[in-house]
Amino acid sequence: MKKATVSLVGRPNVGKSTIFNNLVGKKVAIIEDTPGVTRDRIYGNVSFKDYSFYLIDTGGIDVSQELFNEEIKIQAQIAIDESDIVLFIVDGKEGLTSNDYVVQEMLKKSGKRVIVVINKVDSKESRDNMYVFYELGFEEYVYVSGEQNTGIYELLETVTKDFTPIEEEYDESMIKFSVIGRPNVGKSSLVNAIVNEERVIVSEEAGTTRDAIDTIFKYHEKDYVVIDTAGMRKKGRIYDKIEKYSLLRSLKAIDRSDVCLVVIDANEGIIEHDKHIAGYAKEAGKATIIVVNKWDLIDEKDQKMRDFTKLIKEEFKFIGYSPIVFLSAMTKKRIHTLMPEVLKVYENYTKEIKTSVLNQVIQDAYILNLPPSYKNKRLKIYFASQAGNCPPTFNLSVNSKGLVHFSYQRYLENKMRESFDFTGTPIVLQFKSKGEEY
Repeated sequence: MKKATVSLVGRPNVGKSTIFNNLVGKKVAIIEDTPGVTRDRIYGNVSFKDYSFYLIDTGGIDVSQELFNEEIKIQAQIAIDESDIVLFIVDGKEGLTSNDYVVQEMLKKSGKRVIVVINKVDSKESRDNMYVFYELGFEEYVYVSGEQNTGIYELLETVTKDFTPIEEEYDESMIKFSVIGRPNVGKSSLVNAIVNEERVIVSEEAGTTRDAIDTIFKYHEKDYVVIDTAGMRKKGRIYDKIEKYSLLRSLKAIDRSDVCLVVIDANEGIIEHDKHIAGYAKEAGKATIIVVNKWDLIDEKDQKMRDFTKLIKEEFKFIGYSPIVFLSAMTKKRIHTLMPEVLKVYENYTKEIKTSVLNQVIQDAYILNLPPSYKNKRLKIYFASQAGNCPPTFNLSVNSKGLVHFSYQRYLENKMRESFDFTGTPIVLQFKSKGEEY
């Protein structure tokens, strides 16, 4: 079974973001009592028992004419279209409103499996007044309290009742990398250049690729998987002018990848959305390479390459560890420089550091620059070990993790990067106070 997608929809202020945070297990969505706070869809991964699924939070659907309402309705419709299951969140204290019936109409038309989640039900007694919600005409109803985190287990059981465990699509040894970016930066052309075949439809029109397309190819007698992602936008009347909203398929591709190629259009330069897309790969803990495509259209290439590299380093500081590749997918100029970078970055992404060497580097960095004291207490680092890779993750045992300032954590990361080649991959430092488990 493929990994399912579940979305949360409903009118404003019924508690969607609180339920989202409870399901993904961390505070990702912004929670305020002001209706309409969540405007863009927010994505997460939920694990429950042997199952896993994607979760989408959406803005509240409101029939009033206030700013953003039409866009919120559009992005909610996209979330519904992309979902296998929709959780229709309603307010158990306020009952049904005209906005609830707007959502009901959207969901009836979708034909998707709908679970009505009656939120803010804080006691068994309050359930006795819930019969009004059965007017919505759906088959499945679950009572929860997002604030008290009750009923969430029962909700997860209902969502996953027909799931089957997900099987691995490919051999674990096969490197998987995705090509991500906004529409019309040349992602499909790049895939074709990599595999040396016209495997993907290439068009001047943005949004040609509708879904993530996997292509297995050989490079130096080894098999690889390249994933061409949907072009961040879906065609059709309701999807016009909202490319920033339709990211789900690309996020799924990122989730399945080891390495992400963030493609930028050399002719158009860097725009804010390029950074948003790269940010998704960083948040997912994936290795990244920045690919500047359409380099054949640039004059004075040597000077422009220096200028562009400087600009990328400035604009993409948050993934400053990523190598930059300049190429033309259309003419295949410099295409040969890409796969060696993919292999190098993947090697760093899976790298394991010997414990004795790691501790030597950490202790040398500590002695070279002692952390500042706070209230006559100073951070002490006792021991470091690698907890895992993909990305490389390290546990540091300290006297008190409350003494770890973000600037000192960044200093330690920089020192580790000076000692070990982590080009292209994020690294994670986890601090543990003495006697505390991670």
